[in-house]
Amino acid sequence: MEHAISSAQCVIFDFDGPLCHLFARRTAASVAGRLRETYATDADGSAGTWPETTDPLRLLTAAFDDPTLLSQQSPREMEQSLTLEEVAAAKLAFPTGYADALVRTLCATGRTVAVATDNSADAVARYLAGRSLLEAFSPGMRPGDGTPAQVCGRVCDGAGPLRLKPDPDCVLRALESTGADAAKTVMIGDSAQDVAAARAAGVGFVGYARNERKERELRGAGAEWVVASLRDVLLTVDPLAHV
Repeated sequence: MEHAISSAQCVIFDFDGPLCHLFARRTAASVAGRLRETYATDADGSAGTWPETTDPLRLLTAAFDDPTLLSQQSPREMEQSLTLEEVAAAKLAFPTGYADALVRTLCATGRTVAVATDNSADAVARYLAGRSLLEAFSPGMRPGDGTPAQVCGRVCDGAGPLRLKPDPDCVLRALESTGADAAKTVMIGDSAQDVAAARAAGVGFVGYARNERKERELRGAGAEWVVASLRDVLLTVDPLAHV
């Protein structure tokens, strides 16, 4: 896999984890709590019929799978609320160690980079702009919403299912946005869903595991190369990188 990353023409990043810790300050649990309070249907304001989770994306998926969980609102409205929460969180997110240097080194050595994420593209763009990384993902801007063409977040048009990972939709869109060959592309992700989406899209995979639990999850999903620090990936891309 070291050869795959060193010879890759394109690297696709998952967002929350490999590029930053999105909910480092504005926590996922607090976001999920606010979504529950806003969209619970029970008369007493409780959310007993919703999944017991602190993951906002699981709540959103539940709303799309069963719109009767909502009262007067639509799943699309809930998705818009989550987007606002993610954009606010992006302003306070912690960068993942060596991620900025890795993105810049990939670009400096002629590679193309993209993002494939279940989070909103608006949140990714807000974060990248704050890190002066937006241009790396912006050979063109997407008409209509002004987000970078190579930032592929969740798509929510209010019709049909919500295609989150392990569905490869966002990875395939990232590939299409770069024009890259899947056989010469590697994805960096931090979840079992990322492993499955990369496999379905036909791209290589590098797992980023910030702790032992994540490493077990990734290896259990079939990831062959798992790193505890993106420094290892950076030095594989450029052995002379000053890290």
